[in-house]
Amino acid sequence: MEIQKQKKDTTLVITVKGRLDALSAPDFEKDLLETIAQGEKKLLLDLSDLQYISSAGLRSFLILAKKLKAEQGEILFCGLKGPVAEVFKISGFYSIFKIFDTQEEAFQD
Repeated sequence: MEIQKQKKDTTLVITVKGRLDALSAPDFEKDLLETIAQGEKKLLLDLSDLQYISSAGLRSFLILAKKLKAEQGEILFCGLKGPVAEVFKISGFYSIFKIFDTQEEAFQD
């Protein structure tokens, strides 16, 4: 898994590439919790290059969302497709998170 971060206005855009599974989720979660601890309040996760997500990856998203909510922040998602979009639908994440097709749509919200 590879993570890239880029600040756009008040939002930190995080592009996640590869697989977010039981092996990579702990490092991903630790990295982003540190990012939140450094003061980032609005995260946009671009998952257009994420090929696979397991329940461990979903759990990481829930932990990050809970932490951001406590900090009066928010987490947004964009670029879901294929198996990742299917997992989000099955798990009910579409009803609890703001999900956009593209980064541009997320910034128009």
